[in-house]
Amino acid sequence: MNSVILYVVPEGRVAYWADWKFWGLTKSQWGDQHITVGVLFLVAGFLHIYYNWKPIVAYMKNKAREIKIFTGAFNLALALTIVFVVGTIYNVPPMSTILNISASFKHAGSEKYGEPPYGHAELSSLKMFAKKENLDLAQSLVLLEEAGLENSGEKDTLKEIAKKNSRTPQQVYEVIKKAAPKSAVTAISQGETSFPDSPKAGWGKKTLQAVCSEYGLKLEKIIHKLSDKGVSAGPEEAIKDIAAANDLDPMGLFELLHSIVTSSGH
Repeated sequence: MNSVILYVVPEGRVAYWADWKFWGLTKSQWGDQHITVGVLFLVAGFLHIYYNWKPIVAYMKNKAREIKIFTGAFNLALALTIVFVVGTIYNVPPMSTILNISASFKHAGSEKYGEPPYGHAELSSLKMFAKKENLDLAQSLVLLEEAGLENSGEKDTLKEIAKKNSRTPQQVYEVIKKAAPKSAVTAISQGETSFPDSPKAGWGKKTLQAVCSEYGLKLEKIIHKLSDKGVSAGPEEAIKDIAAANDLDPMGLFELLHSIVTSSGH
């Protein structure tokens, strides 16, 4: 059960940001369950071998009463294990399909709950968060008060404020993000978003189409410009897949996109 939950749970940064829970347990708690129950199975396996050593040895003997480790069943199990290990390394079906299904669940989680501005943003104090996100700290505190959200001031983390008010860090952010400078608020309301100088969390999992939509870029123009740089890309391809197919890493592709956007003005 633990493995199934971890298979579909959103990425850590998303789960923590949205305070994701299933059956009342957070992602961290499900991870803890996975470890402790895994140890239980491991100990139980050793005890099973210890108390059933004679039957196990007898099962491994052939008709000549000689111990044979590489039996037909053992060879089959070993071969399947090798196929799955190698197939996972080289990302071939059906192993790649299993991983892609898990990735689709995690991507859906990102779409549903939203990405944090940066990794573990929920652990930042209000003061630090406001500084990083260019928010007016005093106005942020006013907005929290107007929304009736209890807090102890600028030293409270977003997670602490969320917990005190039975909210998620994401919901707290929705309240205070209006404290952005007036020019930034105007740009956001008009759908204008400048391309960042560094990638945000979850960059590699976004499709090129999603990136262009988020930053107001013309998809066809970006694909054409990338082609001029020798990079083949499709609108529905994830950034990490585009990068891998063109001998780049996601950060390298980001830098290439950044240079295209800043030099061409979109």
